[in-house]
Amino acid sequence: AKAVLNDDGTPKWRMAPSPHGVYWKDGMKLGYQDVGSWTLMKSTPTDRAKAAWLYAQFVTSKTVDVKKSHVGLTFIRESTIHDKSFTERAPKLGGLIEFYRSPARVQWSPTGTNVPDYPKLAQLWWQAIGDASSGAKTAQEAMDSLCGEQEKVMSRIEKSGVQGDIGPKMAEEHDLAYWNADAVKKGNLAPQLKIENEKEKPITINYDELVKSWQK
Repeated sequence: AKAVLNDDGTPKWRMAPSPHGVYWKDGMKLGYQDVGSWTLMKSTPTDRAKAAWLYAQFVTSKTVDVKKSHVGLTFIRESTIHDKSFTERAPKLGGLIEFYRSPARVQWSPTGTNVPDYPKLAQLWWQAIGDASSGAKTAQEAMDSLCGEQEKVMSRIEKSGVQGDIGPKMAEEHDLAYWNADAVKKGNLAPQLKIENEKEKPITINYDELVKSWQK
């Protein structure tokens, strides 16, 4: 414990700000949190679905969620974030509570919609990561290859019709300039055209000032 805690129990570590590169713009996300979700299948017998719904309400209730959050430090309720017990514990959590109580947390994206076929697409992600990290391909080559392979999978899903009107809908292929112009026209932030200097000099934020900004 001495490696990470001061004698008074406060942490030597601090919650780091979410970093971003040169392509990041105001309005883009800066982080990700998988807050989880509940899914009740249509095929579930009614009595079991009702029981599952009651259990879901219990697990996400205020009292249970406060206890769960103290153990796991993963928040899903606004009321839990602002609970008095976390105000008292905040000095020992290295800025975590200040962050979650601040507008900065909305820069993190929630779980979002699931990808069309996670098992098939996940295999492609790790292959691309392996190619890039081993040097077999440049980062750009790995991303281009990943894009092509993902489109093959999603095109097959679309053609099969197995996912109905919630499945992928593939657009016609165009170059970056086309999609950038389309994004600008629609008021979107991506994709962006290539920036000549992608490795600008890093800027370090003063941590005390960062925490103060979270407390506003």
